[in-house]
Amino acid sequence: MERAAPARGLLLPLLLLGGLSLLAARGADTSMEACCAEGRQKATQQKDCSSPYTSGSQECRMVQEECCDSQLEELHCTTGINLAKEQESCAAPSANATGLALMFVKRCCQCCLLGRAAQGQGQSCENSLTMGHRCGQVFRACCVKGQETANLTAGDVGGPQEKPKKKGEEEQEDPYLNDRCRGGGPCKQQCRDTGDKVVCSCFVGYQLLPDGVSCEDVNECIAGRHSCRVGETCINTVGSFRCQRESSCGTGYELTESNDCKDIDECESGIHNCLPDFICQNTLGSFRCRPKLQCKSGFIQDALGNCIDINECLTLGAPCPAGQTCINTEGSYTCRKNVPNCGRGYHLNKEGKQCVDVDECLPPSEPCGAGHVCINSPGSYRCECKPGYYFNSVTRTCVDVNECQHYPARLCTHKCENVPGSYHCTCTKGFRLTSDGRTCEDVNECHSNPCSQECTNIYGSFQCYCRRGYKLSDVDGLTCEDIDECSLPTGGHICAYRCLNTVGSFQCSCPQPGYKLAPNGRNCQDINECVAGIHNCTINETCFNIQGGFRCLAFQCPENYRRSADTRCERLPCQETQECPKLPLRITYYHLSFPTNIQVPAVVFRMGPSSAVPGDSMQLAITHGNEEGFFTTQKVSHHSGVVALVKPVPEPRDLLLTVKMDLYRHGTVSSFVAKLFIFVSPEL
Repeated sequence: MERAAPARGLLLPLLLLGGLSLLAARGADTSMEACCAEGRQKATQQKDCSSPYTSGSQECRMVQEECCDSQLEELHCTTGINLAKEQESCAAPSANATGLALMFVKRCCQCCLLGRAAQGQGQSCENSLTMGHRCGQVFRACCVKGQETANLTAGDVGGPQEKPKKKGEEEQEDPYLNDRCRGGGPCKQQCRDTGDKVVCSCFVGYQLLPDGVSCEDVNECIAGRHSCRVGETCINTVGSFRCQRESSCGTGYELTESNDCKDIDECESGIHNCLPDFICQNTLGSFRCRPKLQCKSGFIQDALGNCIDINECLTLGAPCPAGQTCINTEGSYTCRKNVPNCGRGYHLNKEGKQCVDVDECLPPSEPCGAGHVCINSPGSYRCECKPGYYFNSVTRTCVDVNECQHYPARLCTHKCENVPGSYHCTCTKGFRLTSDGRTCEDVNECHSNPCSQECTNIYGSFQCYCRRGYKLSDVDGLTCEDIDECSLPTGGHICAYRCLNTVGSFQCSCPQPGYKLAPNGRNCQDINECVAGIHNCTINETCFNIQGGFRCLAFQCPENYRRSADTRCERLPCQETQECPKLPLRITYYHLSFPTNIQVPAVVFRMGPSSAVPGDSMQLAITHGNEEGFFTTQKVSHHSGVVALVKPVPEPRDLLLTVKMDLYRHGTVSSFVAKLFIFVSPEL
C-alpha cells in the first residue's frame, strides 16, 4: 500500500520518523541533515530513487532513501494539484511515467478536485472524511485557496455601492462565520466544534498527542497495523506505509499498482517474435507461435511450419497388391508391376525375359585396375595382379600391398614409406641412408662447426657446450652468452661488498679506504690501521681500530681524580667537603664498536663489582648520552647489570654513554662510572 506525499508549499513539512529521529538523538543532526539534503536533491534532479546510494554510513543511506522518496512523492503530488487547477481533470500527464508516479499524481489531483468542489458547494473546508493525512491536507489547501479567491472576487465586484445585507442574510450566506474550527482552529489536522468545546482529531495514520492538539505519525510497520503479504517488506511513510516486493515477478510478468504480478500478453503488446507465417498465442508467463498454413493431404507440418511429404510406402502397411512395388510420390504414391531380378554378374537380355552373364572384362572397363589382367567367369571375374599388389575379394580389385605395415621394423632401420607396388626407406634428422638403401648411419654435425664454443657429437644429433662463465643461449641452443654472475639470484652473496661482472667471469671489490679484499677474492677484511701503523694519532693519543677506519682517543681525569691506569681514574682522598663523598670512586673508559645492522636487542656492556659480598645490592643507570633511547639498562642479579641496545642505530655515528653504578654494601653507597665510547660503523 502506498500513499501520495503532500505538495511543497501547500502541505505540512515531512518528518523522517524512523532513522532520522533516532540518528538525531545520537547527536548527528548536522550530518543527517546533509544526508537528507542529498536525498532530496537526487529526487529533484534524477526523478528516481532506485539507484544505489554511495554513502559509507548505513544510517546516512537510510536517511537519503527516505528523504528521496518523500521529495519524489512531493513532486508527484504537486504535479497532481497543478493538473487539477489547470485541466479540471486527472488525465495522465505523461505516457512515460511509472505506475507508482501516476498513482501519486492521480490521488493528489482527485483530493484537490474534491476540495475545490466542496468550496464551490459552500461546504466546510475541514474534511470529516477519513481520507488520510496527505489527502486531507491537499483537500483543505485547495478548498481554502478557492474560498480566498471567491471572497476576493466578490469584494472587488461589489464595491462600496452594494447595499449592506441584513444580519440574517449574512448568517445564511456564511453558516461557518462563528465556527471556531474555521481555518483549522487550534487543531493541527482535523477540528470539530461541538458548541461546548473544540475537539481535535487526526487523520488516518496519525495519533493525537497528549496536548490534544498535535498529531504524530503512527509507524504501522512496527505496530503491526500494515496489510503487507508474505514476500513483501513494509516501509513506513509519513501518515501511511507502503508494501514493497522482496523479489521481482520474473520473465513474462509485470508488477501492478496493487503489488501483484500480472501476466504480460506478448501477443497483444506486440513484443513476441513469431514469424509472419505464424499466429501468436499467449500463455501464462510466455507465448506460443502456431503456423497459419494448413498442409494438404499427403503432407505433415514440421516445427517451422513447413509441409513435408509423407512416405506412404513406409508409413502404410502394404499399400500395393502382391506382385507390385510401392513408389512414393509428392503427396501420394504409385504401384508398379515387378520385373525379373537377375543376380550379381547377370542382366536381362534384350527381350527382358532371361538373365545372361555380364562380361566385366570387356574394354574399356578395367575392374582390376590399370596394368592388371582381368579374366571373365560366369557371373563374376578374377584378377591376376602385378608384383606388389594383391586381389581384394570384397572390392574385387588389385590393391597395393603396404610392405611397411606387413613387415614393420624389418625393411628399414628408421622410416618406411609405402609407394604403389613397393616401398622407400628414409632416415630421421641426424642420420643419412647408406648404399644398401635400408640402413641409416649417424651424421657428425660437429664437422660443420655449428657451435660458437664447444661441440660434442652424439648419436643422431650434437650438443653444444660453453666454457666456464658462459651459458648456452635459450634462443638457438648454439651461441654461448656471458653469465652475469652479479645479477644471479645468488649474486648478492658472491661478493661481500660489490660485484663487477666481466666477460666470462666477475670481480669483487671492497669499500675504500679501510678494507681490503680477502685471499678468497670475495670477502672484505678490515684494515687494522693501528697495527699497520698507517694512522695519524699523536703520541698523546691512543689508536682504536673500528670497522673500516680508526679513532684517535685521549682522555684526562677530571678534577679530584688521578689516573691509575691507561683508561681508569681514581678519586683522590676527600677533604672536609660535603660534595667530595658524593663523587664516584672510579671512572673507567671503554671503547666499543659494532655495525648499524647489529641484531637488536643486543647486550653491549656488562657492569658489576669486581668481587661480590653477601648482602650486596646495586643500581645501574645511564646518566648521559642516551637522549634518543637507543640503549637501556637491565639488572641481571643483585650485583650485576648490563647495558643493552634496544633500538637500531640507523646510520654510522659516534656515541658517548655515561653509565653509573651505585653499590650498596654494609649500609654505605659507593658510585662507579663507566664512560662508553661507542663507534657505530656502516653495514658492509
